Amino acid sequence: MQGKGLIKFLVIAVSIACLYALSFTFVTRKVERDAENYAQGDMAREKSYLDSIAGEVVYNLGFAKYTYREAKGQELALGLDLKGGMNVTMEISIDELIRNLAENPKDEKFNAALTAAVSKSKTSQKSLVNLFIEEYKATGTTTPLSTFFATKDNASLIKAGDSDRQLESFLQKEADNAIQNSYKVLRTRIDKFGVASPNIQIQQGTNRILIELPGVNDEQRVRKLLQGSAKLEFYETYANQEVYPLLENINKTLSATLKVAPTEDKAATDSTKKSEDLLANLGANKNTKDSATAKLSQENPLFDVLRPAVYMGENQQMALMPGAMVGSAELKDTAKVNAFLNRPDVKSIIPGNLRLLWSVKPEAKTPNILSLYAIRPAGVDNGPVLTGDVITNARDEFNERNEPVVSMQMNSEGAREWKKITAKAAQGHQSIAIVLDNVVYSAPGVNEEIAGGNSSISGSFTVEDTKDLANVLKAGRLPTTAKIVEEAIVGPTLGQSAIDSGVNSAVIGIVLVLVFMIAYYNTAGLVANIAVLVNVFFIMGVLASLNAVLTLPGIAGIVLTMGTAVDANVLIYERIREELAGGKSIRQAVADGYKHALPSILDSQITTFLVGLVLFFFGTGPILGFATTLMVGIITSLFTGIFLTRIIFEWMLERDMKIKVSFPWSAKTLQNANFQFIKKRKGLYIVSIVVVIACFASIFIKGFSQGVDFQGGRTYTIRYDKPVDLEAVRKNLDDAFQKTTEVKVFGAANQLRITTTYHIDETSDEADQEVLTKLNEGLSKVDASNKHEILSSQKVGPSIATDMKARSIYATIFALLIIAVYILVRFRKWQYSAGAAIATVHDAVIVLGLFSILDGIVPFSLDIDQHFIAAILTVLGYSVNDTVVVFDRIREDLNKPNALNKNFGEIINHAINTTLSRTVITSLTIVFVLAVLFVFGGEVIRGFSFAILIGIIVGTYSSIFLAAPAVYDLSKGEHFEEAPKKAEPVTP
Repeated sequence: MQGKGLIKFLVIAVSIACLYALSFTFVTRKVERDAENYAQGDMAREKSYLDSIAGEVVYNLGFAKYTYREAKGQELALGLDLKGGMNVTMEISIDELIRNLAENPKDEKFNAALTAAVSKSKTSQKSLVNLFIEEYKATGTTTPLSTFFATKDNASLIKAGDSDRQLESFLQKEADNAIQNSYKVLRTRIDKFGVASPNIQIQQGTNRILIELPGVNDEQRVRKLLQGSAKLEFYETYANQEVYPLLENINKTLSATLKVAPTEDKAATDSTKKSEDLLANLGANKNTKDSATAKLSQENPLFDVLRPAVYMGENQQMALMPGAMVGSAELKDTAKVNAFLNRPDVKSIIPGNLRLLWSVKPEAKTPNILSLYAIRPAGVDNGPVLTGDVITNARDEFNERNEPVVSMQMNSEGAREWKKITAKAAQGHQSIAIVLDNVVYSAPGVNEEIAGGNSSISGSFTVEDTKDLANVLKAGRLPTTAKIVEEAIVGPTLGQSAIDSGVNSAVIGIVLVLVFMIAYYNTAGLVANIAVLVNVFFIMGVLASLNAVLTLPGIAGIVLTMGTAVDANVLIYERIREELAGGKSIRQAVADGYKHALPSILDSQITTFLVGLVLFFFGTGPILGFATTLMVGIITSLFTGIFLTRIIFEWMLERDMKIKVSFPWSAKTLQNANFQFIKKRKGLYIVSIVVVIACFASIFIKGFSQGVDFQGGRTYTIRYDKPVDLEAVRKNLDDAFQKTTEVKVFGAANQLRITTTYHIDETSDEADQEVLTKLNEGLSKVDASNKHEILSSQKVGPSIATDMKARSIYATIFALLIIAVYILVRFRKWQYSAGAAIATVHDAVIVLGLFSILDGIVPFSLDIDQHFIAAILTVLGYSVNDTVVVFDRIREDLNKPNALNKNFGEIINHAINTTLSRTVITSLTIVFVLAVLFVFGGEVIRGFSFAILIGIIVGTYSSIFLAAPAVYDLSKGEHFEEAPKKAEPVTP
């Protein structure tokens, strides 16, 4: 075997890399267990513990040290369906943005066009900007639409005579800016909220932002936090020298009121100690932790966590820094500083016209430190001196010294006020703070009066800093709101149940696979099992290194991968058995088995990988996790199944160890199969046609039960203390909502899934609360003594549902096309692509039809939703997987010398029969695993696993009885490779 040393090196290197990636998870779990033990069930105490060590080193590798926060960012995180928490989709109000850009015109046709565009956007895939321009054209008005946007503020960007295309470009650019700014604002708010491992991303091509907040349990606070309007403000500031005496007074007040224990050093406890001595001590390294420093910390509670803004001056004396920054604190200490500042005795000594605000984020050179600024509110209402609505434009650029700066322009009103403000600030050498959401983004010093409204903001900025600040400044001019249009809440109880179900199914699934492989393939099965176990380790390691989120469908993907991981080994072992049956030695049989099985292995796995790729680009949330796991699993399965097992076999052969690929009972299984598939094909065509017609009839007559993510509305998972009457629940809810309510048993008899379309078009907090009130009202009427609790909830707006359905349709069509193209390129004959397409469409229709036929009959949910689409695409991938193996054998047989003496039908029969054992064994292995998922995987993925289970069975049937026979009929029974065209076809 060539390259054996390289493969060994890769196995060792990948193993070390995976162990390293997973080690962060082990470390953070240990820290969190310590926090749980310390808190004894007190969640606030547990969070405080974790906050306190966020910046502490918890993982020391010698060559690298990681704080808890850094290790947490590297761990394999759990998704909401496993950990509990909140998942929301925020939609930026582009219609509001358009109105603001046009300065809220009163024109009837403008407003009618925008209203119509908003209505159509709920069911259209076009952007709101495109729809608005189309609707305005349809009004027949002769006034150019660009006229409304050619305002004084937009003068440099759009003119009254500009074309619709130019206007579309302008509006789309402004919409993109608003989305980017909303993303930045939401990211900052979430970081302040203190959620562990949050995930926030812009959904490309839309005006939506996806947010995952694992572990949160205060949904109302999250909704308020995320949906609050951002307000940009400018404030005058105090100088550090003005504020330090106040901080010193606060420190003394805290020292006295907290009753610090006395120490042996009287000087250290003297509350009249001079401030310059205190500054000198605070300027020392806090990490020295000598006894004097410890005593000083005890006597100075505020300055122990808030370091004053000082520097080393002349004669090595500490002095106060100029500027508005009055102190800094480590991220883990900011909560403690806030608690000190909010104490009644401290608030009483802080002037009413002084506010202390934190910086938006740490600087690059101090990644764990936030700065505290002294803000000077103005006027009787203690407000800002200027608001962001006067800004007409802002952009990031470079000055003459090639330093990143921000250029800012204001309207005439803003320019007048800005001139006064900057003149006053320059005279007192003060700074002006730029504040958004009560967070300081920048506090640049003012060097001179600025007239004309054009300003340049410079500082120790990075390019990313200037981009962020420019976006923030533009947000003041274009205020727009973000509202929650989709929401899913998973309670910790349901999350723990999902973990238990996932772990149980994974353990049982892997045991079944391991037992079957040994029972069927003898010592070769043991080698395959080693590869399966290593493969699972590699999957987890790669997912951790990619910072992937492990979801319940992701666990299902791992369990499924364990079943398919043996596919490569089955192909190899069946070829080894063929070579041994031909009289070859075990060494030669192993070499030839790997050689001849490789094309089929690659073709079959690549087609499945392509399906995973489609799922990855079109899926969201848990489906994205499933797609990631599927693709990673295919790559690691190929590596372990082909290379690792070969290394083990070579090691065994070098030591003359006996290698067996079967037991006596399994040695002849399907080995001499000689079924006449081509001869019987027409009868099987009729069976398939009848079943497909029945499925189509049910689809068009009965239809489907659509999940909430495809129809919109709200879904709740409810648990009662005792089983309840389903019809009684449905009747009470119908009465409460005055609409038909969908009520289904969800797992146990006391657990229900309820879906309502009441207020489907309303996504406000008020609508959410009204739906929840009516839900509880209806549920309580069933039986007052039978208490209920809401385990999870999901809200999907109609525009989201429409978009999800469209994406699912596109994903399915694209998957079929990409598979067909791959097969065409690989086999160079359209008949192969057509045969595979016929088989995959056949499988998809039957799975869809069975979901329609069995819905309401079987005791579990058969909703058509995102999970179902993922299952359908997975079925298509595995169906083509089996089909390609047969096609590969046909191609191989066509290239043999004796192919000229056979007709095409005989070759197809031989190909199907010789690969029959592989097809059946692989399918059985996957069916075993899917049956485990179906039974033990939990109610959340029961429909998902059921779809794949029946899909694999139907796919195995189509691969054997439809795909290759269809190729035969499409080629008119002729040998269309090397065989003579005059060869006689097989009699039907």
